Amino acid sequence: MKNKTELKKVKIVAASKNQSVEKIQIALLSGIYNFGENYVQEGIDKIKKLKKNNQIIWHFIGKIQSRKTKLVAQNFDWCQTIDREKIAILLNKYRTSKKPPINVLIQVNISEEPNKNGVSIKNYQQLAIIVSKMTNLKFRGIMALPKQTQGKIQYRDYQDVKNIFNVLKNQYESVDTLSLGTSFDIKTAITYNSNMIRIGKSIFHN
Repeated sequence: MKNKTELKKVKIVAASKNQSVEKIQIALLSGIYNFGENYVQEGIDKIKKLKKNNQIIWHFIGKIQSRKTKLVAQNFDWCQTIDREKIAILLNKYRTSKKPPINVLIQVNISEEPNKNGVSIKNYQQLAIIVSKMTNLKFRGIMALPKQTQGKIQYRDYQDVKNIFNVLKNQYESVDTLSLGTSFDIKTAITYNSNMIRIGKSIFHN
């Protein structure tokens, strides 16, 4: 586990899917400013209702469909789920130059699960090259959801994610974010250098 100084650098993203605006406001009072939404329209509704609070940073953390890229590009500060070239091109196209580039993470299907979103391990470098050249995107790193087998952590997947992140960090100056870990595997994720954790139940259900 990292020391206290390093732990302070770990950013918490509150997974606010299906949570009310009132609960988000309560979370804000506790010092949480990053919120992650899985559904575009639900997220936009909350963004509009809370637009007066300019401290909030909105992350899109769900599966992104081509037809929804314009809404994501125009309303969110981050998109953590880029998994193919088409999505990167559309986000770049629809992100207005009046706003700063949208922060983006490439989602890597680290366990190579057929039913899970994300670019394959063998193709992540090609997608990184494409994303890094987009003027309206800021390539910040990767996001991954390692496989859980009967509730057991697969440590090899975490090591693979860490290795990929280190490779990209050495290649691209803008890369500084490894979004890895949820309420289930916080300690393990941080041990493997995650500096962004997505937490839902632990924040909103207490």
